[in-house]
Amino acid sequence: MKTKISRKKICTLFNNIAHKYDLLNKLLSFGIDNSWRKKVLKLIPLKKEMHILDVATGTGDLALMLAQNLCSKIKITGIDISDKMIEIGLRKVKKNNLSKLIDLQLGDARKLKFSDSTFDVVTVAFGLRNMVNTKKTLAEMMRVLKPGGRLIILEFSIPTNRLFKLVYLFYFRLFVPLIGGLISGNYNAYRYLNESVENFDSSILFNMKKIPISFGIATIYVTHKLA
Repeated sequence: MKTKISRKKICTLFNNIAHKYDLLNKLLSFGIDNSWRKKVLKLIPLKKEMHILDVATGTGDLALMLAQNLCSKIKITGIDISDKMIEIGLRKVKKNNLSKLIDLQLGDARKLKFSDSTFDVVTVAFGLRNMVNTKKTLAEMMRVLKPGGRLIILEFSIPTNRLFKLVYLFYFRLFVPLIGGLISGNYNAYRYLNESVENFDSSILFNMKKIPISFGIATIYVTHKLA
């Protein structure tokens, strides 16, 4: 049965685990989450100037990677509903001397405050499944893309190989909530994160190019806005 959770509860959930979020991402993914972001990086078109919107930016890991590896005339705007995640992200941006390139701010993906055709690229990593209204969020991301712009979504997925799927689900259902709960102090939050992956309906992304990675543990979806 699909877990029902409000935007307010999602915000509270991520605020409560923000202090251990980066550490647990690395531990629970065995450090391969960074390699997944690198695959997103390779899908970013090379331009002399670029404005990127990173939706559900969290603590800014993807935004930081993009700023450190793309053109010098890049501007990255990251939005998230969790003020605690944004606070941590801003500290990381300052620590890496990237405040001129990265702007992290509170924002609702269902109602982006940006004008039509503002961004060359829109990214969202591990955040789409947490959106209260996925269809509206996708429409908003496409709206703020420039004609010819690219939307790139990185999300967890369920492996299709039967044996690997069984091992994966055993780990995800048992160990992710257990380890996440012990370290963050919030078992229910990591139980929800586990359920959100299993409940995510990727069929809404049927018209996008699909790139499974790490045996289907995660998938990258790519599409363009028609010129």
